[in-house]
Amino acid sequence: MDFELRAAKEKWEREQREKKERARARLERERKAKDEAARLREALETSQRVRRIEAAEASLAAQQQEEEDVQLGDGIRFNRLLKVIPISGDGDKIRLPGSAFDALTSQNALDKGPMFFEVSAIPHHAPDGKTTSSNHVTHAGVLEFTAMEGFVELPPHVLINHGLSKGVVSGNIQARIRYVRLPKGLYVKFQAEDLDFCELINQKAVLETTLRQHATLSQGDLLVVSHGGQEYRLHVLEVKPASSVSVLETDIEVDVVGPSGDGTRSTGRLPLNIGKPEGGIVEEGKYVYFKFNIDGQLSKAAGAGEVDILIHLTSEDDGADADLYVSDHSILFPTQHQHHWASHNKGKKIVSLTGPGKNVEAGTYSIGVHGFKGLTKFAVLVEVTAHVEQRSQGQKLGSARSVQERGQQVQTDVAVCANCKQLVPSRTLSLHEAYCIRHNTVCSHPDCGIVLRKEEMNNHVHCERCGQAFGREELEKHMVVSHRPLQCACGAELPMEEMVTHRATVCPLRKITCKFCGDEVQAGGASENLRDRLRGLTQHESSCGSRTDACNLCGRSVMLKEMELHRAAAHGPASNPMKEMKASNPNPNLAMKEVPELNHSSAVISDGKTLMCPICSREFGGVNSEQEVSFHMDHDHFLSMEIEDVQKSDSTPAIRSDTFRQTLSVSCPICGMAVHSERDLNSHIDLVH
Repeated sequence: MDFELRAAKEKWEREQREKKERARARLERERKAKDEAARLREALETSQRVRRIEAAEASLAAQQQEEEDVQLGDGIRFNRLLKVIPISGDGDKIRLPGSAFDALTSQNALDKGPMFFEVSAIPHHAPDGKTTSSNHVTHAGVLEFTAMEGFVELPPHVLINHGLSKGVVSGNIQARIRYVRLPKGLYVKFQAEDLDFCELINQKAVLETTLRQHATLSQGDLLVVSHGGQEYRLHVLEVKPASSVSVLETDIEVDVVGPSGDGTRSTGRLPLNIGKPEGGIVEEGKYVYFKFNIDGQLSKAAGAGEVDILIHLTSEDDGADADLYVSDHSILFPTQHQHHWASHNKGKKIVSLTGPGKNVEAGTYSIGVHGFKGLTKFAVLVEVTAHVEQRSQGQKLGSARSVQERGQQVQTDVAVCANCKQLVPSRTLSLHEAYCIRHNTVCSHPDCGIVLRKEEMNNHVHCERCGQAFGREELEKHMVVSHRPLQCACGAELPMEEMVTHRATVCPLRKITCKFCGDEVQAGGASENLRDRLRGLTQHESSCGSRTDACNLCGRSVMLKEMELHRAAAHGPASNPMKEMKASNPNPNLAMKEVPELNHSSAVISDGKTLMCPICSREFGGVNSEQEVSFHMDHDHFLSMEIEDVQKSDSTPAIRSDTFRQTLSVSCPICGMAVHSERDLNSHIDLVH
């Protein structure tokens, strides 16, 4: 009985404990559920509060961004993310989609003048998995609105200056494009990465030419300038009056400083001290460049004939060979195509910068060592020596006249050697002739007449093309260097000497300084306008000179190339434009023979013997063709034109007289013929001159 009671009691107690445990567990779960609900409720409230704050901050940022965009855009807002497409080209002009044009024109952006845009990079993932971005912001102008929707086309300059020049894949990255207004630039300070740019004599013209392709400049930008086949890198250190400015239609003061550090960095020319040789190695077909300076004192001494400036090039005789090319500061890197002095002799090369007709100016000179054959180890030396009269090697045969002239200046007891035709004393003539005939011989080539030893004559040869005399071992190299055609970038194929002249005078790709805009530009071909060709204007100058400007005497708008003619015709013949035309014509082969100043015989040349009237195409031949054309145009064309004009103006008889000439208001400054107006004067010059 007791056992049953104890068992029942234990069971009851156990049930009570389990019930309490379940009640305690239920209470614990309820407490945890309440705590979790409270935590979730608090987290939700916090999240909602954060979202409200972020939304408020985003709204405030958007409002501030909009206000900033409107302020920077002077009332115009344009701010978009566009995918980048890299394109080729010079300058900083970008291409935007057509929708950008609609958005801008709807805000009357065209009324505010040129449009400028801030270009900033958006962080993107590079192929290596790294996230790249650039903190630098650059600016650009706009070229066209022809890009695809959602894309912007950026040239290399813009890509370089916001850190996306390498590894750019079309449409793989984005850029933020924002419309801004920029002030006109007043001052820019550049720092060149190398000294070669600082040594250009026309830095400002080169910079002006480059900046014509740009609309903006920003502090921190990198500007790449191409000139003379070389690229120069310039950093924009300082810009005024703001950190980013417009360079359109403004005059900017420019300063260019050299590279930082020791200031000796150069892209390709090694410094060379006068009197100190420098060695090097050049591969076949490659160039090694040096530079040296001539100061004012040395220039004056060379100009006075007191000293000679010589450049020596020596190479080891191991079958290899190198050539020497030298130029002044107008050509930084002399080549076979462009140089001022050259030497191609076998063995040691010597170039003299001084001599009759040579003017050595102060400045920096360049030396180019060209590998002609094999790998050449060389040494180059610039030497200044006291002036010595140069004597020719060997003696030329004298003509009868020269012998007679020299015979009158020396003693009368002389005679002429029958072999070498030199004057020798009469008492030693027989001995001289016996020795001379036995040992010496005369070159029979026309215009040579060099007297040489008989054993040396076998090595004395002449070039079949130019007639120059060489040693037999030098002839092969001469044919290759001087007569092998060189290819110009314009397509011309010419021998070396003709190529040098071609690149300096008539090549359409040569660089010139335009007399109208002052820029360093490509000359282009000959002008299509005959009148401009007679003036010596290139294709670029003919086009550039067609721009108009106000005459500073009367304020009338006149083409730049007609300004001198206008002043001479309307304000007095202060100068003769035809004389200026002849003096400024760098290529007289483009002119039509000699242009007479006092007649109208500058007609169109139809062939080498006949002249054609430019009005009626009538041809005149013979030795007096120019006078016949002049008389024909005066009496058959201009006289009849004057008579018709007079008959239309009044009923007076058609008599060509001085009284009639006095009624005309403008005289041709070239030939003196009187016409009614400047328009008639222009027609007269076009037809006649």
